[in-house]
Amino acid sequence: MSVVRPPIDRLGADPGRRRLLGVLLGAPLLASGGLAGCSDNSATSTQDGPVELSVFWWGGTKRAELTEKALRLYSDRNPRVTFRVTWQGADGYYDRLATQAAGGNVPDLVQIDDAKLTEYAQRQIILDLTDRVADHRLDLRGLPEGLIRYGTVEGRMMAVAAGQTHASVVFNRSLLQELRVPEPRGGMTWPEYVSWAEQVTEASDGQVAGTMDASSDYRALWLWLRSQGGEFYRGSQLGFGAEELVAWFELWQRARRGRATPGAALVEQADSGELARQPVVTGLTATSFAWSHQLPELQRLTEDELGVTGFPGPAGAQWARASMYWAAFRGTRHPDTVTDVINFLTTNGEAGTALGHERGLNVSVPVRRYTEGSITDPAQQRAAAFSASIADQLGPAPAPPPKGHAKVRTLLVTTAESIRVKRAGTRAASTRFVAQANAALAE
Repeated sequence: MSVVRPPIDRLGADPGRRRLLGVLLGAPLLASGGLAGCSDNSATSTQDGPVELSVFWWGGTKRAELTEKALRLYSDRNPRVTFRVTWQGADGYYDRLATQAAGGNVPDLVQIDDAKLTEYAQRQIILDLTDRVADHRLDLRGLPEGLIRYGTVEGRMMAVAAGQTHASVVFNRSLLQELRVPEPRGGMTWPEYVSWAEQVTEASDGQVAGTMDASSDYRALWLWLRSQGGEFYRGSQLGFGAEELVAWFELWQRARRGRATPGAALVEQADSGELARQPVVTGLTATSFAWSHQLPELQRLTEDELGVTGFPGPAGAQWARASMYWAAFRGTRHPDTVTDVINFLTTNGEAGTALGHERGLNVSVPVRRYTEGSITDPAQQRAAAFSASIADQLGPAPAPPPKGHAKVRTLLVTTAESIRVKRAGTRAASTRFVAQANAALAE
């Protein structure tokens, strides 16, 4: 709608990266004062005359409303700068962006996620922000260390998190109270979680399954691997082999045999990732795996009260994860102004209040403090409370996924589906996935 990684030393020994991270990660949080330590400095490009920036993101009407409100705040402080905004649903977003990139007509400021960050950086579609971060024109000193790391590609700062999120179990609290089954709790072992889901199915006389089948969910697999000391990626290759994948798929085969999950045909409806088709809101299951920042949107899709808790396994398998990023087009005619807009959206307390937690938790710790009490949506409050509950337990951030990550995610879905409907055996399908995934990553 148009409206007007592994720990850092594994990434190599680039001294430029060490200098950058020394500046970023060795700096203290912004001092308290003013907007509770939040930046209110807005400085547009030094060129004279009006500046119009084009901005493009995916999301729903609520995200559009809040984003435009924050951009208007920027224009209030910088009257020469106006915005031409375009937004749409997630489906087809990257296709449209690819078409724009092919024509050299990428918007000045775009929203991307970790599936595309490395690819866009390596293809030089997005602007290298390293120098602007080093001299604090883009001030990231208030961000958690892991969140800064998760915006770097090959030691260069390529994007800034627009929100912080965590993989989470979203559960139907109203249903569980009716069934008199205890709520799931973060930190369960994976077998304990499957056993809990079996109890839900039994308590409902088979009318509702305990859990979605997450065998095709890459983030669930990623956290399962990390909980065992593994990793999804090592550099530009998979960080696991067929044996690990066989063990993952066998976990979910046991869940299916115990009727912890719905039937295969119903599971495939949720594999699209579309929130309206998630089984926790369609009534098929008591839980879905989702990003914590998606709780408010999921809540809007059901009259039952939803709760949120951590994934099975230790909280340390998680990291300070960007729900999505703000990135600047490398060919923008106004790089200084775009940088300043990103800085405003990241560090300004009033902008943080306007944006709320719709994209996830405010990424700046001082902004989080400033906005405390301003978030009135109960689902946003529950999501924020969950994030706060695990903040001190998070593990180190890995590198953002390599180019080809989107293809790997698709391969995992098709592989899991082939096993569910018995088109392929677990070992043969796992071996084929590893070969195909590494080939996709090597393209």
